[in-house]
Amino acid sequence: QWFANRGYACLQVNYRGSSGYGKSFLHKGDKEWGVGAMQHDLSDAVKWAVDQKIADPDNVCIYGGSYGGYACLAGLTFTPDLYKCGVDIVGPSNIKTLLDSIPPYWGPLRNDMLKKIGDVDEDKAFNEKISPLYHVDAIKAPLLIGQGANDPRVKQAEADQIAFSMADKGIPVEYVLYPDEGHGWARPPNRIDFNGRTELFLKEHLGGRSEEFV
Repeated sequence: QWFANRGYACLQVNYRGSSGYGKSFLHKGDKEWGVGAMQHDLSDAVKWAVDQKIADPDNVCIYGGSYGGYACLAGLTFTPDLYKCGVDIVGPSNIKTLLDSIPPYWGPLRNDMLKKIGDVDEDKAFNEKISPLYHVDAIKAPLLIGQGANDPRVKQAEADQIAFSMADKGIPVEYVLYPDEGHGWARPPNRIDFNGRTELFLKEHLGGRSEEFV
């Protein structure tokens, strides 16, 4: 509703691997991160919206949090001509470092993630293939990153490394770090702050409306 109010058509995709549609659909996302079917579903959704005259092919933003943040980074690196800009909230940029940051008491979760993503522990080339950090040179669109310093799931390092890499290469990036947040925005002032920054970012790159933000 917020984006629609600002003049944007919004499409939220239940890509392969989404929950709530049965085990078969859930497992269709196994080993399909980044350059596989999960990301292709997002690209196909953009094409559909353009074909339906809902979206302007020259003014599409990819926005997401957590896995959606990863999908944003993957969209900008693996399909750089598809998006005008991106907004990444607490998204991982390197799958190996993401899994290496999981604490020992989350061991079963880590094993499950390896089964779903693929064996990035033993297959370095596979990790580099699906991790946006290794493809920063391909990014053409400006990126807004939001990260919580206390995130236990996607550590601050995941945002740091891609933000700093983009900045070093002269690729437009705005990085907002909240010292009192974790995996997403729990505190209303931070939510309002990031939403305000997002409005201005989208207005600059897509041309929609925004309220004054101080």
